[in-house]
This record gives sequence, C-alpha cells and structure tokens, in this order.
Amino acid sequence: MLRRATLDKKRDQVAGMFDQVAPRYDLLNDVLSLGQDRAWRREVVRAVDAHPGEYVLDLAAGTGTSSAPFAAAGATVFPTDLSMGMLRTGKERQPGLSFVRGDATQLPYRDGVFDAVTISFGLRNVEDTARALRELRRVTRPGGRVVICEFSAPVWGPFRKLYQDTYLRQVMPLLSRISSDPESYDYLAETILAWPSQRELADMMATAGWAEVEWHNLSGGIVALHRAWAE
Repeated sequence: MLRRATLDKKRDQVAGMFDQVAPRYDLLNDVLSLGQDRAWRREVVRAVDAHPGEYVLDLAAGTGTSSAPFAAAGATVFPTDLSMGMLRTGKERQPGLSFVRGDATQLPYRDGVFDAVTISFGLRNVEDTARALRELRRVTRPGGRVVICEFSAPVWGPFRKLYQDTYLRQVMPLLSRISSDPESYDYLAETILAWPSQRELADMMATAGWAEVEWHNLSGGIVALHRAWAE
C-alpha cells in the first residue's frame, strides 16, 4: 500500500511537470535534440508501419505530433497521455485527433484491441516500467507489434563519456533555461542517465511477454529503437 501511494505521488508529479512545459514542448524537443528528434520520429513511423484500418496506440503522445503520421497513413490512432496540459495543447493544435487521458500502468483499453502500440521518449517517465510493458502487451492483439523509442547509452566509450558528462550534465541545463520550467529538464537528464541499457530494456520486454525483441541504435546510441511482437 505504501509503495502504491509513493508511485501515485511520483506519477502525479511527473504529470504536473509536463503540464507546465506543454505549450513549448515540441519547440524544446527540437532545441535540446539539436533537431535530431524529427529524424528519430521518422524512424518510429517506419518501424510501426501503420496501415489503413489498423488500430494504433500512441502512448505518452504528448501534443500528438507523433500520432499524426499514423492517422495520415489511414490507421485509427489513440494519442494517450497522462498530462492534461499536453492533451489540451494537442487538441488545440490537432483537433482531428481523439486524445485520451490514460496511465501507462493501467491503460483504459480492452485486452488485445490494438494492432500496434508505441511509446516514444515516455517510458522513462513511467513509475513502473515493467508494469507498463505488461500493459502494452495486454492491449495488443496476437501478432501485433510494439515499437519503443527511448534515450539510451551511446555505444562508443569516448562518445558516451562526452555525451553524458558534457551534454547531459552541462549543456542541457543551459539550453533548458528557455523553458518555463527548467527543473523539468534537469529531471530529463537524470532519467536518461539512470535508464537501462539497450540489452537490459530488451530483457525487460521479453520478461513482460514480448517475443522476438530486437533493437537498433540511432545517432550512435543516443537513442535506441526497440521492436517486438505479441505471440
């Protein structure tokens, strides 16, 4: 009971943090990633490979920027996020999308309803990663797929050290000052540094019931794209 209360408190704190940054969230992503986030999201679209008539869950969808390409491909997409601030901003910008408020650890969907589920740069912020991975598996039909795009660890040692010690710990705090809530981007750096390696995340996905887990690195491993299937 105490652990549940602690997790709920963390969840509410994270949601509140994203409420604060919602209006400038997409701009800040461009700035902090030095424009790379657009290329990363294109890779997600290719990996999900949504088709007309399919049902796609875009979890931690934020303002819906990541959801729009799935709708354009003819899929029925459900942009889902915990932050009401993100959902309101997204609905203002993309009124044609059906935004849903939902907790990654307790999704408001039936078992086996989605052909594809995806989450980009949001799994780190969930208070119980293993439970979220199980929930994603629960709502995916047999034969369906999951695509997870998340910050990771650069594979080349010298580059990893430069990225972690210089960019995350020194440069990002400076860039984040253009945000209305700079502390939230200090939090971002902390979660990236604490996040499991590519192999560790793949193992967690397998434990959660996903099959044929694979991944490939983007931008030298700054980001990793994991893909798996529901048996």
